[in-house]
Amino acid sequence: MPRGNQSAGRGKPSPNRGHAARSGRARRDASAPKAGGQRPAQRRSNRPADQAQASYQRRRPTDEYIEGRRAVMEALEAGVPLKGLMVADHLDVEERAITNVLKAAQTAGVPARTVSRTLLDQLSAHGAHQGVIAEARPYRYQEVEQIIAAAEGQDNALVVICDHVTDPGNLGAIARSAEVVGAAGLIIPNRRAAQVTATAYKASAGALAYLPVAKVANLAASVKQLQEAGFWVAGASEHATTDVWHAPLEGRLALVLGSEGEGLSELIRKRCDFLVSLPQRGRIESLNVAQSGTALMYEWLRRAMAQREA
Repeated sequence: MPRGNQSAGRGKPSPNRGHAARSGRARRDASAPKAGGQRPAQRRSNRPADQAQASYQRRRPTDEYIEGRRAVMEALEAGVPLKGLMVADHLDVEERAITNVLKAAQTAGVPARTVSRTLLDQLSAHGAHQGVIAEARPYRYQEVEQIIAAAEGQDNALVVICDHVTDPGNLGAIARSAEVVGAAGLIIPNRRAAQVTATAYKASAGALAYLPVAKVANLAASVKQLQEAGFWVAGASEHATTDVWHAPLEGRLALVLGSEGEGLSELIRKRCDFLVSLPQRGRIESLNVAQSGTALMYEWLRRAMAQREA
């Protein structure tokens, strides 16, 4: 379906928006100390702290720790960017499982160091580190402007937007499909949504090493930016009256995928140029967000390849 040039004004297709609006999210109650109240005195630990403990106690919000021999090995095999590996000093380094982890770390160029088990216990989130913890590097996000610039001059370009997808496994799977079909980038919100963590990285099968991801405070503003750059914005919704085969999914497209439980937020749904659904004949309600997104992305790719071959 041809679309008008952005500079000449965009003629919108007939809107097929869903009628079910999502209720607003409940505000979180902010806990603050009462006026004039005093904080309880903090107890000092009498246990000795070595230099490594002093360094790692200043844990930053962006740091992420991967615990356990199998989890660390999987992260190394998946190419998750790791800052370093910590191994408890009491472990037998000749043990096969530990030897394999250390060899994989050496091959990947990840430095390993011996630390006290006390330190690992302090860093552990669930107490099952098995004497091995790896620290992932913080992911480097890009700006929306960089993603738009990467698609400049392309008649067929795809940007995927995740409207508060909360499962890092789903985020990784979406990123994997987006990279495979050649998307210019992925946009996610910076709050109440999955971020690019080691879990998402593993689920992406390494795709997040190549796919630019922008983390934004205002998804609606990003949608407007894309529209002004000549993208049509399609929202995936089971309430849409236009299916994937009849919706205008070709050309410069921004595909919005809603959250697992509530779908598209009301504001983003209203900002979309049109909504699109996947037809179904079975009895279950629908596919999950990653599966639906993959089907829609491949329809965009099919049309882009057909246009190239025409």
